[in-house]
Amino acid sequence: MSYLEIARLEKSFGANRVVTDFNLGVEQGEFISLLGPSGCGKTTVLRMVAGFERPSSGAIRIAGEDVVGKRPNQRNIGMVFQAYALFPNLTVAENVGFGLKIKGARRNEITARVTEMLALIGLPDLGGRYPFQLSGGQQQRVALARALAPKPRVLLLDEPLSALDAKVRVSLRNEIRAIQRDLGITTIFVTHDQEEALSISDRIVVMNAGIADQVGTPFEIYNRPTTRFVANFVGQLNLFKADGTGRIGGVAVGQGDFAARPEAVHLGRAAEADIVLPATVEEVHFLGSVIRVTATAAGARIALDTFNRPDVPPPAVGSTVELSLSSRDLIPLK
Repeated sequence: MSYLEIARLEKSFGANRVVTDFNLGVEQGEFISLLGPSGCGKTTVLRMVAGFERPSSGAIRIAGEDVVGKRPNQRNIGMVFQAYALFPNLTVAENVGFGLKIKGARRNEITARVTEMLALIGLPDLGGRYPFQLSGGQQQRVALARALAPKPRVLLLDEPLSALDAKVRVSLRNEIRAIQRDLGITTIFVTHDQEEALSISDRIVVMNAGIADQVGTPFEIYNRPTTRFVANFVGQLNLFKADGTGRIGGVAVGQGDFAARPEAVHLGRAAEADIVLPATVEEVHFLGSVIRVTATAAGARIALDTFNRPDVPPPAVGSTVELSLSSRDLIPLK
């Protein structure tokens, strides 16, 4: 049995069903991301685990205990919100210690734990400041410390980085992952950002219209998507359609639609490639270490990235080139 077990979870608001037969087992210390577009049900799942929404049906168990009937404050779960949700009239130290104070912890215990948490998030000297005196990244670190201070069984993060600028977002997501690993706390992270999910997760749940389309490691989700939605939503995709004889570029691949990631497509004839397509270059974007090329081939627009080499100029727009790939890298689309 998994440490956190979600079984046959469903949620409807009136006639609108937003979560359908959701099942997930999370091992102790695992970092799981719920990934999907707005409105797919990922935040609703998180809120049901937290206790802010009651499921229409299904079970949620933590360490074997069904918590569906328990209030949020009875579940021992830490929650970090997108909008920080810090108390503006409390200092940083008072915010971090708030949950412990509510639980009736002694003053010296609160002080010691707050000191420990502020050191953990890298803000040991800011306990006396108020939230308005902090940057967005610092406020979110304080929100994380507040969630962790009472030593919750499970940590829930609801798009905690979406309000931050790109550089801070990357830095903070790495810090969150490092802290999570250090503490070994079971974590569910909600995001619509595929790069975030791919970079920090043990496993990813890709959600679509209230269901879990696919559950797998980042490697599996990216390289072996099992549905058309997952293939299109996660990463950039090149689409290929086999001809009437089930061939692409003269190579038998079977009937249907297929996809390939840009990194699977090569400019020129690669040694391992068995599919070679004549193409016309449409766009060339120099990005420093990488040159992104878009070309038309086999009636489709194909994107590929090639490494910049100072001795080899990029292809000219309008020029005729050959693109190649291995049929083994084609992803069949359902």
